[in-house]
Amino acid sequence: MRILKLAFNREIAAPMFALSFASIVSVALVVARIFWTGKLHYAFLVWNLFLAWLPLVFALLAREQYQNSSGRNGNFLGLTAAWLLFFPNAPYIFTDVTHLATRYYSHFWVDLVLVLSCALTGLILGFLSLFLMQSIVRRIWGGLASWGFIAGIAGLSGFGIYLGRFLRFNSWDVFFKPVTVYRGIGQWIANPLGNSTSFAFPILFAAFLFIAYVMLYGLTHLQPATFAGQASRSEPQPV
Repeated sequence: MRILKLAFNREIAAPMFALSFASIVSVALVVARIFWTGKLHYAFLVWNLFLAWLPLVFALLAREQYQNSSGRNGNFLGLTAAWLLFFPNAPYIFTDVTHLATRYYSHFWVDLVLVLSCALTGLILGFLSLFLMQSIVRRIWGGLASWGFIAGIAGLSGFGIYLGRFLRFNSWDVFFKPVTVYRGIGQWIANPLGNSTSFAFPILFAAFLFIAYVMLYGLTHLQPATFAGQASRSEPQPV
């Protein structure tokens, strides 16, 4: 299958295997909770985790299109737009912690681990797709522009997550409910300071995404440590 060949190529095979494993474990935890409690209340996490995979799929396809055509076709632009539209779904799972404040206190710690395992997996899925898109931007416009791209995506995602959590819009509503989405965004633009949530949440979540990405980017660019013993062993020994 084409997408599997793109996902598990040599360059990104390691994080893909790790994310696949994390997704399987997260889904297994959700299923175990359902059998344990006999309730389907947290089954939505499986759907949200599926949505978190979509930006990575679009990013992989967009990168392939760019490599094959240098980005000069409509397919690349369409896939990039689809990636941008669905990207907020990846970090959105973190907002599902709100369900812990309203129900099932007897299983609080179990549910917290459940939500956070799915949320962390979704976040890293999104960041891998973001890294792939950043590499394209760096190739076209350079390193500084690529970090401006990261900041811009973080800001747009913070706003997109606000639309999803508080105004209850889905990514596909852009196509199926365009007028409703337009009105919702228009009302926010008309009065962004209407309440503390509408103003602070997008900014704070954007800051969270940017800081988290920068930290993960730094960790993935660590150089292997060289120890004195290793250095000495690599030198030729006297006869």
